[in-house]
Amino acid sequence: MTDVAKLTEILDAATLAVRDVPRLTDTADLDVATAYQVQRAGIDRRLARGERLAGVKMGFTSRAKMAQMGVDDVIWGLLTDRMLVESTLDTSTLIHPKIEPEIAFLIGREVRSVADVDRAVEGVALGFEVLDSRFRNFDFTLPDVIADNASAAGFGIGTWHAPRELANIGLVLEFDGRVVQTGSSAAILGDPYRSLRAAARLAEAAGIVLEPGFVVLAGAATVALPLAAGTHVRVVGAGLGSVEVTAR
Repeated sequence: MTDVAKLTEILDAATLAVRDVPRLTDTADLDVATAYQVQRAGIDRRLARGERLAGVKMGFTSRAKMAQMGVDDVIWGLLTDRMLVESTLDTSTLIHPKIEPEIAFLIGREVRSVADVDRAVEGVALGFEVLDSRFRNFDFTLPDVIADNASAAGFGIGTWHAPRELANIGLVLEFDGRVVQTGSSAAILGDPYRSLRAAARLAEAAGIVLEPGFVVLAGAATVALPLAAGTHVRVVGAGLGSVEVTAR
């Protein structure tokens, strides 16, 4: 039987010590269901240290990434309040940080099922997600990345706007004023609202209620890029303004 507590300790210790570790699947028999148990146990440790749940992040929301990983569904991780990044990001707390542009949803009322979620959206915004795998060389299998909370490390949100159509929003990622990635929100399952509904479906299956104030990160519209200290990052989205952060 897989020792969930032991695997949780490995990942939690790696996060706190800012050091990478070998893949869990190199030595443990880890399937997807058990990987989600490890993920939840890791979040429970963070909550015990005083963090609060702040939302959900979606992963593998592009068809190409699903095909690459050999899966036919998205994955997800959980966000806490201490993952929220304001104007600066301390990269000394991260092993090998990456950043990607996101579309974010603000939940305005309790969501207990997929049928509730579209009507529960209070706002939409441009955002970014900071990724940081605890695994050596950012190398992992599907169960590894799920156990590692889908590589979640941080997120930032721009100005909230009233709910609107999001199926084809042009997105630009800039490093120090230079365009390094461009993409469209159509890369997120064809429409970020589909990712939002998937988040509601997975939350319902896991017994998690999406509460007012929660953020749902719909997934990336471009590949994630390595983020070095000293880099100023700006994400621009057509009709959604911009959001910026400086890595320190």
